[in-house]
Amino acid sequence: MKIAIPKERRSGETRVAGSPDVVSKLVTLGFDVVVEKGAGIQANFTDEAFRNAGATIAKDLGTALKGADIVFKIQGPITSGAHEELSKFGKGTMLMASLSAMTNGSEMAACAKAGITAFAMELMPRITRAQSMDILSSQSNLAGYRAVIDGAHEFGRAFPMMMTAAGTVAPAKVFIMGVGVAGLQAIATAKRLGAVVTATDVRPATKEQVESLGGKFLVVDPEMEKDAQTEGGYAKEMPPEYFEKQKVVVAEHIKKQDIVITTALIPGRAAPRLITREMVQSMHPGAVIVDLAVEAGGNCEGSKPGSIVDVGGVKIVGHDNVPGRVPEDASALFARNLMNFLSPHVDKETKAVSIDWDDETVKGTLVTRDGAIVHDRVKEAIGKVKPARKPAAPKPKKAVKKADPQSDKAADGAAAKGN
Repeated sequence: MKIAIPKERRSGETRVAGSPDVVSKLVTLGFDVVVEKGAGIQANFTDEAFRNAGATIAKDLGTALKGADIVFKIQGPITSGAHEELSKFGKGTMLMASLSAMTNGSEMAACAKAGITAFAMELMPRITRAQSMDILSSQSNLAGYRAVIDGAHEFGRAFPMMMTAAGTVAPAKVFIMGVGVAGLQAIATAKRLGAVVTATDVRPATKEQVESLGGKFLVVDPEMEKDAQTEGGYAKEMPPEYFEKQKVVVAEHIKKQDIVITTALIPGRAAPRLITREMVQSMHPGAVIVDLAVEAGGNCEGSKPGSIVDVGGVKIVGHDNVPGRVPEDASALFARNLMNFLSPHVDKETKAVSIDWDDETVKGTLVTRDGAIVHDRVKEAIGKVKPARKPAAPKPKKAVKKADPQSDKAADGAAAKGN
């Protein structure tokens, strides 16, 4: 069977869904692997490295996808415009990628119409067996690390306490909002750099995790936080009164912080607003906020995707695709996630692929099959998105008695300018 690994064409995407190490393992499993020319350049994987690992290098996207049974991608195929990719996929092709399926209804419908069997890897169930397949964990881990590095880069002071002959340098105060995978890595990284770290989360179970890494946990409302976690381990959407109380507690704490990193995300929903403009304005000049949820609407008021915004001397960092700022490791881990998802369905003796459609990891990620969207949560989520209102049909014009030709020309010219 043929696995294709194409170049990513979405703006700002530096990763690739394969690495020489993973390609070598896929070849050992019996796959023919084809990598599009230049696919790994931004992740420091050369065509030669892929070729040495056993891959064939395809000259372009069409060649790479031709006859492919399985496609590994970072993001879903572009469905329209100059860089359109979907039409080059063969009917029945299995696609494994991060599809943002809960919010990309039109793209999921397009994949279904094209006959693609699409697996949205971001929907991987949070079960022990699936940990090695979980792209959210692998990419969030790197995002948490990089957020601290980006914050330190924008901060005008050192992180650790330094005792010098000229005086003492106080340690940086770092506040992490949201203690998932990204938040925990941010805590660990900030502590390694010598900062004093505090953190908060709606899930009380994270308190011990924060403290185990040397951070201090900021509690908002113990009673409300008792039921703040889903069975899958994700944060639930909290009631408005919780966020009002959180604003009061956080507003007082945030005034004294040097760097704040926000990581709060709710799958399929806009990111919760954690930091108001008033909170930003209360921080001292030189402070830095890194908003890891900026692409989902942002946790911080005033953050902008792909930008660093200055508000009275406080920098709000809103980099797009933060895992892609560590492209080599991000690509390698993403590729291993995909391989770990696929490999249990490969017969070790015959090398044939036989997908177990009843497998929990398959049912949890399968979005489109046989021309339809088959994932219940995705159908429910995209069903809530109201279609754009169609403009009212123009009313038929009444017949008008023609004036002289010169008047008609003037009228036509005026209409052209209005359009």
